[in-house]
Amino acid sequence: MRLKRPVPVMLAMLAIATMLGSAYSEEKFSTQLIPREVLFGNPERTNPQISPDGTQLGYLAPVNGVLNVWIQTVGKDDARAITSDTKRGIRNFTWQYDNKHVLYTQDVGGDENWRLYQTEIATKQTKDLTPFEKVRVDLVAYDWRTPDTVLFQANKRDPKVFDVYRVNLKTGKIDMDTENPGDVQGWQADNALQVRAAQVDQPDGGTIIRVRNDMKAPWRELIKWGPDETFGGVVGFSPDNKKIWIATSVDVNASRLLEFDIASGERKVIASDPQFDVEGVVTNPKSNALEIVTFIKQRADYDFIDPQIKADYAVLQKVNHGDIASLSRTLDDSKWIVTFVSDDAPVTHYVYDRASKKATFLFTDRPALEKYKLSSMKPVEYTARDGMTIYGYLSTPAGMEAKNLPMVLFVHGGPWARDVWGYNRYAQWLTNRGYAVLQINFRGSTGYGKKYVNAGDRQWAEAMHTDLLDGKDWAVKQGVADANKACIMGGSYGGYATLAGVAFSPDAFACGVDIVGPSNLNTLLKTIPPYWSTLLSTFHKRMGDSEEVLNAQSPLFKADQIKVPLLIGQGANDPRVNKAESDQIVAAMRKNDKDVQYYVFPDEGHGFARPANNMAFNAAAENFLAKYLGGRAEAPSPDEAKLLESVKH
Repeated sequence: MRLKRPVPVMLAMLAIATMLGSAYSEEKFSTQLIPREVLFGNPERTNPQISPDGTQLGYLAPVNGVLNVWIQTVGKDDARAITSDTKRGIRNFTWQYDNKHVLYTQDVGGDENWRLYQTEIATKQTKDLTPFEKVRVDLVAYDWRTPDTVLFQANKRDPKVFDVYRVNLKTGKIDMDTENPGDVQGWQADNALQVRAAQVDQPDGGTIIRVRNDMKAPWRELIKWGPDETFGGVVGFSPDNKKIWIATSVDVNASRLLEFDIASGERKVIASDPQFDVEGVVTNPKSNALEIVTFIKQRADYDFIDPQIKADYAVLQKVNHGDIASLSRTLDDSKWIVTFVSDDAPVTHYVYDRASKKATFLFTDRPALEKYKLSSMKPVEYTARDGMTIYGYLSTPAGMEAKNLPMVLFVHGGPWARDVWGYNRYAQWLTNRGYAVLQINFRGSTGYGKKYVNAGDRQWAEAMHTDLLDGKDWAVKQGVADANKACIMGGSYGGYATLAGVAFSPDAFACGVDIVGPSNLNTLLKTIPPYWSTLLSTFHKRMGDSEEVLNAQSPLFKADQIKVPLLIGQGANDPRVNKAESDQIVAAMRKNDKDVQYYVFPDEGHGFARPANNMAFNAAAENFLAKYLGGRAEAPSPDEAKLLESVKH
């Protein structure tokens, strides 16, 4: 049994570490220290959504420290909370088309078994529409033409696959709509809420898109591609439901948007780029006509299909220097809520009137951030050791010369994802503490075409790992980073990369911070959620298909090589990266008498959703970094110290 220090003693020790780590740095800073609460506490307001009829505004805001849905009549000062969650907080919601209810999904303790809830605005009464135990529910489709019906998918019948169900929003009655034959990974409904497309993962990691003419017609194969194509799929249906839009890299390097005639199979290219994959689309809220195809290059890039919306974007891009991240639109499309993201400001929202072409400031998510000087994020690229060009972003402390700085290599999760330009609270936090922050879209990251993602196949501990090392070396050669003061940090795959970084290259980093990262790829794949079973072929194609290959890339078996201190955070209920993944690397390090701090949060899953947990872990992290890299740090609050002591393992 491990003895726990009393909270006051622990608090005093952390404060001493803070003072020692920060002694040199305050003289160098011309910027104020941003409190963790400002960066990682609840936003003041976020995710504004205008009602379909334009008379009400909904958004998320805290109630007693927990995010809930608030509603306000447009033009009135009558904002009130209509939900009463007291635990993890609500992270998303959507308006019902009757303008009298909202819908949202919620899980328990981070288990990702989402349920669908409906709240009536007038009475504030909430109904659990899917009261199933140990079942995951996801929305599939909802359309204004059928306002009383929602399609959702659930693994209720079989934990490994999702069937589609219809729920009547007035009565709550649920009916099976489409049964999964056993190999469908995802479903797509047309604009009449008819399930007419299915995405199937093949045993070799390839993909088949099946379609049918109507609900009574047989399924048939529309297009098939092999395992080396990018992660494409069905994007939507044309307004008349006769054509289907599919993103795929078949015959090219980067995924492009194709339109298929469902009856004839004829196809045409709607939008493409030789290097960058299609990121998403914007469609009209009422007609469902395709208006914009988006690509994420160094920043967001828009391919306008509709000239009218292009004119609107031209106006909006003069309003704010950021990228337009999302739109909430009335059904008649007369009013928009426009969300901008930029690298050096909090997320900002405007109300836009299409008729007058006038944008009016609504609010920022975190107005307390506005008084602080934030860092900028610069796109960078460098050449890896094998000659491949690698892309990423570099942030450096505001008001400080970007020269010979301690650095945090902050690695994104996935790994089949990517970092993007814009406001990033981790980059702002770490640069504010005095570190350069390098975010690398290593090979295997998505968005850059199939050559880029395929170059990462079975390279978790090899080329994907050396891309990170090469990025660190590049930053040192640029004069930005101090080679002896670099820490590697990340969550999920980023947590794995942290463990791999300190295990496979034990002299490369001064320390590591791992959040919910896997340590043994074999045990990882044996404990994934059952509904990922259709994705196993992709995992094996991208990661490795034998115990030997996976073990060779697992940091657990190189734990004896780790020389530097590690800080590890884990959610007890994580359905993706089981707690045992962190337990076993911690046990191996302690067996080898290595320095590791380990915190397990009992009410979290894959990452830390509750602000109190996130701020407590980050209190430990910034004091850990200050100790080994020498940046400045904010002392933990008594509540943070108490929480950390209670979850320390």
